[in-house]
Amino acid sequence: MSAADDGANGANRTLGQLVATATTELSALVHDEIALAKAELRQDVKRVGIGGGAIGAAGTLALFSLPVLSFAAAYGIHNLGLGLAWSFLIVGGAFLLIAALLGLLAVAKFKKVSKPEKSIASAKQTAAVLGTVKPHPRPLTDTSPADVSVTRSTV
Repeated sequence: MSAADDGANGANRTLGQLVATATTELSALVHDEIALAKAELRQDVKRVGIGGGAIGAAGTLALFSLPVLSFAAAYGIHNLGLGLAWSFLIVGGAFLLIAALLGLLAVAKFKKVSKPEKSIASAKQTAAVLGTVKPHPRPLTDTSPADVSVTRSTV
């Protein structure tokens, strides 16, 4: 509803229509606030998902490297030369290097996660506006004569 419509029909609208309009507009405002929050959080959830996947992969690779490094250490002590054990060490070291790189990727993704600042600012602004809203005073219209008394019946 535009301001021109308010000026032309504002005096002709009933209280029920005004309440219905206010309820509709407030509902639309709340839905817009929720949509903004969802849009902001969707991006952060994606970052958390990628970071969590990288942490999971890093943990899995580190777990797989433990038996390899254990075999490599055992064969290395036994041989003390360039043999089969060194190949196990190279493979285990490669797993740890990949795990470290994935861990750094996860940390970088987690650092980019932030709170939904636009939604918070918008909600604070809306709350501030709604907190200052005061009802408009109605002009007093006297439709009945002043000397007519009202009698009440008791039931």
